[in-house]
Amino acid sequence: MTSKKIGILGSGMVGLGLGSKFIELGHSVMIGSRTENNEKSAEWKKGQSDLAHIGTFEQTAQFGDLLFIATKGEVTLDVVKMAGIENLSNKILIDISNPLDFSKGFPPHLIPEFQNKTSLGEEIQKIAPDCKVIKTLNTVNVSIMTDPNQLESQPTMFICGNDESATKEVEELLKSFGWNDIIILGDITNSRALEALLPLWIRLAKHYGMPKFGFKIVK
Repeated sequence: MTSKKIGILGSGMVGLGLGSKFIELGHSVMIGSRTENNEKSAEWKKGQSDLAHIGTFEQTAQFGDLLFIATKGEVTLDVVKMAGIENLSNKILIDISNPLDFSKGFPPHLIPEFQNKTSLGEEIQKIAPDCKVIKTLNTVNVSIMTDPNQLESQPTMFICGNDESATKEVEELLKSFGWNDIIILGDITNSRALEALLPLWIRLAKHYGMPKFGFKIVK
């Protein structure tokens, strides 16, 4: 895949893990946080090559040709706004966030306003209508996202989004990670179903005592 400038909104485990993988594949990466000198991002940058960059959410959205949002679901829409809607125009934004509410402890529940009639993926698309929002990678942990072949059998990865060419581009990106069992579900409304899988995923992670697994479609 041609080298790209990739902006990742979110400096948690998922965002930093994705950033490291993209650098390994030869892409330039900027990790975005609320502040330009975020401590976790700065520490991550020290261990990377000169392809690694850090900045604010806004700087990251301006930097990236291709964008990811890897934040807690409760702040996802706020982060999109902080990135600057104008900076997302005509860009692909891959949403891997999930609308989980941990306020009442474990296991978390889905945030009610993102159930059944809408989803985080759809709400991002609403507030950034000129952005090509794609939902994928939200049903596995970051280790499996970046190396799906470490399991005995590769899980199935789902993709959905309104723009067909953007969906195909993201499919090629996933293939660069090693994914080959990929199902394109259709438009962004399908993110409702993908986000609804998370309560089951979390319970399975607790059951197995580890998060290295994924859902597999067997026909």
